[in-house]
Amino acid sequence: MSVPTNNPSMEFEKLDELVQLSPFHQWLGVRLQALSKDGVELLMPWRSEFVSVAGIGYTHGGILAALIDIAGDYAIAAHLGHGVPTVDMRVDYHRPAMPGPLLAKAAAIKLGRTLCTAEARIHDEAGLLVASGRGVYLNRR
Repeated sequence: MSVPTNNPSMEFEKLDELVQLSPFHQWLGVRLQALSKDGVELLMPWRSEFVSVAGIGYTHGGILAALIDIAGDYAIAAHLGHGVPTVDMRVDYHRPAMPGPLLAKAAAIKLGRTLCTAEARIHDEAGLLVASGRGVYLNRR
């Protein structure tokens, strides 16, 4: 087992290119915002299709879970140089995510030969924590 303590192996442009390859990520509008030794930040603009209940306007939990999964994946990809499939994931919802952009911050916490783990937090445009989670990913290479 290794714990990532140094800088990611990928450069910002290369990782953002990886993020943009997925049609699902393109539909969500996810963009790499930052890449550092502390992890990744992904920005997702709000879309009306994200609404869970008409008239109330909060974002569906599945969208939040997808953003946690994507952020965790690319926090690991920044170190491994490739995306990784999800094996398991846990999400905690802390408050409704109302209309507005969402920022996901994620960090790899374990890089193993077979399994890798990352944690992610999603904040709304006011900086409030709306959801957090942890994913386990398969290192196939």
